[in-house]
Amino acid sequence: MSEFDGRAFARSLSSGPGVYLMRDDRGQVLYVGKARNLKRRVGSYFDRRDKGSRINLMVRKIAAMEVSLTRTEAEALLLENEWIKAHRPRFNINLRDDKSYPWIKLDTDHAFPRIGFYRGSRKQAGQYFGPFPSAGAVRESLNQIYRLLGLRQCRDSVFANRNRPCLQYQINRCSAPCVGYVSEADYARDVKAAVEFLKGRDEAVIELLGERMQAASSSLEFEKAAQLRDQIQSLQRVRASQYVADGAEDLDVIGLCTASGQAAVQVVSFRHGRNVGGRCFFPANLPESVDDGEIMGAFLGQYYAERIPPAALILSCAPAQPGLWKEALARRRGARVHLGWRVRGQRAKWLQMALTNAEDALRRRLGDRDQVGRGLAELTALLKLDSVPERLECFDISHISGTETVGSCVVFGTDGACKSLYRQYNIEGIEPGDDYAAMAQALRRRYKRLAEEGAELPDLLVIDGGKGQVNRAAEVLEELGLDAIPIMGVAKGPARRAGHETFILNGFEVKPGPHHPASHLIQQIRDEAHRFAIQAHRRRRQKRAQASPLEQIAGVGPQRRQRLLKHFGGLQGILKASSEELARVPGISANLAERIVEQLRENSKQGG
Repeated sequence: MSEFDGRAFARSLSSGPGVYLMRDDRGQVLYVGKARNLKRRVGSYFDRRDKGSRINLMVRKIAAMEVSLTRTEAEALLLENEWIKAHRPRFNINLRDDKSYPWIKLDTDHAFPRIGFYRGSRKQAGQYFGPFPSAGAVRESLNQIYRLLGLRQCRDSVFANRNRPCLQYQINRCSAPCVGYVSEADYARDVKAAVEFLKGRDEAVIELLGERMQAASSSLEFEKAAQLRDQIQSLQRVRASQYVADGAEDLDVIGLCTASGQAAVQVVSFRHGRNVGGRCFFPANLPESVDDGEIMGAFLGQYYAERIPPAALILSCAPAQPGLWKEALARRRGARVHLGWRVRGQRAKWLQMALTNAEDALRRRLGDRDQVGRGLAELTALLKLDSVPERLECFDISHISGTETVGSCVVFGTDGACKSLYRQYNIEGIEPGDDYAAMAQALRRRYKRLAEEGAELPDLLVIDGGKGQVNRAAEVLEELGLDAIPIMGVAKGPARRAGHETFILNGFEVKPGPHHPASHLIQQIRDEAHRFAIQAHRRRRQKRAQASPLEQIAGVGPQRRQRLLKHFGGLQGILKASSEELARVPGISANLAERIVEQLRENSKQGG
């Protein structure tokens, strides 16, 4: 029971609008809410009326509260959802979008700018287009740009070191600026057309392609002219299939479906008159008595917390407090936003399409959840556990001949995989091929941090291995004071056939067989851990293979590498240069030049 005096805290608050945040005794955010009258709203949590088991539990956990005053209730609504998005509180309806939204990024600091897929912070220099509702929508747009305009997609390091066109040129998806097949002025014209295309102004692209077709025809390059004609027709067909018939160029269609305490929200986006794709979301932490309007409002707030809403939103139901949402979204957009949920004609067809997709996605999700539930129940009975494990963590190790060793940790809950909680560990300082030491290092790093942070621990730890791995894992957990966590080993049979593994727990061994629900669940978890480990291992191996020898030389940072590559025209020129020639590059001393020559020579011997 917390000693926080909520009544005294509420009495100290303003009667104006604002946002309040509740924390537990570990500093974790429990709940974020907004209020027209902070004093009255916060005080209502601490009066004597019964508020139901969920809210009563939350109030008992409150150890501290914070508030932020706003000028209007609409501002409070926007700030509330920004805080929910940032903290993901346990007692709020949560969008649970594990991935950052995809964008298209155009590099602007190069004579021949690169355009490509991008996720992450937009603090880097460049021009960004999006966000798009899905990675598929991004790739579709990029494919059209590569095919129609031939903009490059290779990275600067590859671009700087090519001496002949790559495959992308051969299949007519790049104009090969790396080898001078297109002038800087013509490439800049293509970049401008790509920007117009991404802004929805396809006419500019069609006009550019038409000019090129005429020029090719005048130069008697009829094959090239025919190719450009086909590109124009292709773009016009795409345009016709994606165009919004009723003239509303920017709108989102949002369908909400609920069943069995779960929800699915399908978003279909139209931008500049084109359908740019859709995506389904599954809000979490739904209270038992929540209605569709409250879910729709929570979704709108979190979805548009990091994107500008379009001119119109077509919704399957009205959000709670629709007038307030109109005001808040208009403030976010800087212009009026139309909200509609009683629509006819073409918009009604789009809304039905979004609802159908949401219903189908929720049906499949509930089916997966039921399967996981059955597997957990059967696993509990099989291993004679005291209670059903609600959080399982599984570890796997991946390497090739002991090199680039990587450990993976995947997390499964009652709803299945929790991908945002997955972790990867680069294993260092062990004997090559020592899987016991690799597993111990991954476990130690994982659970030392969880223990220090007071984070949630697994109800069951699954190890891909037999008695030896289980015993090593037990030693690590005992060392960390976490020996209460049960450890289950999954030992492969002599034939190493899937489904014929032996489960090991506390010296007890059982073979559930290939048709047992617990066996299916553990196979799914173990396969996911294996996939995740291999993915990390391949990425690490590829990174090392692509690393420049210059990166391994002390004293040669990014700026000096760039100067050297620019001065000598690439790595081959540096390899042929003497220490005296290297020392003529600004920032390269005579001692450093000699060290570069010596290191590159040594690397060359090892490579040979």
